[in-house]
Amino acid sequence: MTTARDIMSPDVTCVGENDTLEQAARLMRDLQVGAVPVCGEDRHLKGMVSDRDIVVKCLAEGGDPAQTRVGVLGEGKPVTVGADDDVQVVLETMAHHQVRRLPVVDGHDLVGIVSTADVARTLPPERVGALVSIISY
Repeated sequence: MTTARDIMSPDVTCVGENDTLEQAARLMRDLQVGAVPVCGEDRHLKGMVSDRDIVVKCLAEGGDPAQTRVGVLGEGKPVTVGADDDVQVVLETMAHHQVRRLPVVDGHDLVGIVSTADVARTLPPERVGALVSIISY
């Protein structure tokens, strides 16, 4: 059985919920990623923030990314999968929630991220194509 742990990217850097969106944007630039997990003071996952979130929910609304805290963009409980969940659960979760990046937790600890790129690198093309067609809108 292939699990989330088998296909995830294990190197995860969080942005703090009290950091600014400007700090989050710089982190994304430095890591060359389009989204980063948001962690609280307790190091537990609070959500995800993407470059698109910064543009649409801050800049387009006239907000100042140097003053706006990352935690402001958090909406509800983050969608996650368990590290030992079967890859089919990962794909179904990504499809159901239409997300391209899915945090992987082990208990309460963030241990990785599964992205569509991770799926593409490790699964057969027909499964990748099905996922991409579902989450692309």
